[in-house]
Amino acid sequence: SYHFTYTKMSSALKILNVAKCVKTLCSSVSNKFLSSSLLNRMQSQQQQNVLTALSALNTRTFHSTSPRQDLMEFFDDPKNWSENEVKVGRAWKLEELRIKSNKELHQLWYILLKERNMLLTMEHECNDKMELFPSPERLDKVKISMGNLETVVRERNKAYHLLETGITGERPTRMVHNPLGLRHLYRSCEHVLPPHMNVKWIKSRDIGFGGRAVRKFLLLYREKLYNIKRKAKNRSRNEVMMLLRRNPNIDVQVLRSKYPNVDIDKLLRDDKTRGHFVPKVGV
Repeated sequence: SYHFTYTKMSSALKILNVAKCVKTLCSSVSNKFLSSSLLNRMQSQQQQNVLTALSALNTRTFHSTSPRQDLMEFFDDPKNWSENEVKVGRAWKLEELRIKSNKELHQLWYILLKERNMLLTMEHECNDKMELFPSPERLDKVKISMGNLETVVRERNKAYHLLETGITGERPTRMVHNPLGLRHLYRSCEHVLPPHMNVKWIKSRDIGFGGRAVRKFLLLYREKLYNIKRKAKNRSRNEVMMLLRRNPNIDVQVLRSKYPNVDIDKLLRDDKTRGHFVPKVGV
């Protein structure tokens, strides 16, 4: 009985071992099949994405508005060609652009850039055909909007650089003299060669100002600036005098805020301000 029981146990163990081997083999085969199918599926999806990207690059580049598949994107809507006036909105203000994100500003910049290119194309076409360009103020509004957008971006860049590095990040500037002795603002820029090796730059800076002709030019130039300033001051003084003569009860504080360079108290004591009339005494 003991031998029979041992034989039965050994045969059962062999059956269990065979079952385990079959199970392991089946699981490995299934895993291999699943992994290969998953890999093929991922490769096919990746190829499809690459083909989609290539087709998108071949058809159209980056767009922030609805694209059109032709060169008519450089021209205005055909329904506006025969119009004398096109109704458009106003330019973007700084307060409106400051609340926009960087992504929105980037998209808006390309929208304005496309609009400017379209308007310049239409203006050139109208001039070529000797026709009236409808609503030419649109180009001015686009330029104002782009200038305000650049101002907002520059403000953010300055704030970032001041926070990170302590400097504005702008190009350094300084006041220099030109060969005629006039001061102007010079913006520094990068050069390939250092200053002591840049012969062209050294020769351009060697031209100095001096001599009798340059001194005479500076004297006449300063006299011209002084005359312009003097005439502007006299013009403002005469305007205030006429206002005080025609309106004796005018608000003096408003005049001081509008004409800060005019001595209004002195004009009030002047006889010319009161005008040519005889005051009524004893009435």
